[in-house]
Amino acid sequence: MFLPFFDQLRRGGVPVSLREYLTFLEGMDAGLATYDIEAFYFLARTCMVKDERNIDKFDRAFAAAFEGLDAISVDDVLEAVDIPQEWLEKMAEKHLSAEEKAEIEALGGFDKLMETLKKRLEEQKGRHQGGSKWVGTAGTSPFGAYGYNPEGVRIGQSESRHQRAVKVWDKREFRNLDDTVEIGTRNIKVALKRLRRWARDGAADELDLNGTIRATAENGYLDVKTRPERRNAVKVLLFLDVGGSMDPHIKLVEELFSAAKSEFKHLEHFYFHNCLYEGVWRDNRRRWDAQTPTWDVLRTYGSDYKCIFVGDASMSPYEVAYPGGANEHWNAEAGQVWLERARDQWPHHLWLNPLPDRYWRFTQSVQMIQAIFGQDRMVPMTLDGIERGMKILT
Repeated sequence: MFLPFFDQLRRGGVPVSLREYLTFLEGMDAGLATYDIEAFYFLARTCMVKDERNIDKFDRAFAAAFEGLDAISVDDVLEAVDIPQEWLEKMAEKHLSAEEKAEIEALGGFDKLMETLKKRLEEQKGRHQGGSKWVGTAGTSPFGAYGYNPEGVRIGQSESRHQRAVKVWDKREFRNLDDTVEIGTRNIKVALKRLRRWARDGAADELDLNGTIRATAENGYLDVKTRPERRNAVKVLLFLDVGGSMDPHIKLVEELFSAAKSEFKHLEHFYFHNCLYEGVWRDNRRRWDAQTPTWDVLRTYGSDYKCIFVGDASMSPYEVAYPGGANEHWNAEAGQVWLERARDQWPHHLWLNPLPDRYWRFTQSVQMIQAIFGQDRMVPMTLDGIERGMKILT
């Protein structure tokens, strides 16, 4: 029954062998991942991925192979197997109508929200499900998981559903972007070529045809001349937003990242989440223990760099405007302060937004970042938007 999955992995570029596939089947036969999708995922990945560089390809193949499982009804599952109660807890997830969501009011600001959470944690003594007050699941409380509240703190939920959490009280893992992804079209690279400044550097290993002809004519014998290869001398600093609301845009951002790496010889990149704060990182697997202080980046890369931020700019307004408003940690200075420092350090700056521009006016944080960078310096991540952005940077 898992042969289509095996075939999807092979077609997705994961070098999985028949031996590894049989090992995976042995693990399933031993009951290592019965009725547990997370355990099933990790069992399959452990058995069939030998190189961490293939994890992203595995994830895409896994998603494609098992797409549609969420369409199976609960009644079908209950009739087919006897599932223990604890495995059905997430089925209490509550999907409210638009009218019900409109009736739920926010607590009244970031400070009030954090104060209320502290009080709830002091008072609550056990697990809670449903309801509108305690830290729990499947309710309308501002604190918990798998429910709905327009302005809350997400605790114990694997991924975002409504993009409304002010803070996320969980440790999440992000993946590095795959810079070897095959570009389906050359259009992105063509758009990036507008940002270029040619210079000759390096070893003299390129044939200088005009120089050879001239020297041969002057000397009366074949006199081959070489010169350094001409390269794009533009220096680019790329800040990439990862995780959360950026997950639906991974493929597009990977194509941009791959094109940029092949187009610009002088390219430096860093990751951030939602907004720029006091630390950035190069490897998402080590984003908590191997961060680079943003001050170091500001001091290291001169004002001649072209600075490009890539992100949907969709977050709680507190993340931009308030100290302590960051989604996953306590930030001493507001995100706006760090964005203004980046703007001032790199006068040639741009924000590429994968979110269609027709939605920008409905998101407060997008408008806030537009105000910081300048209305014309946020462009949609379309071919036309990238071309316009490259003209702005030149």
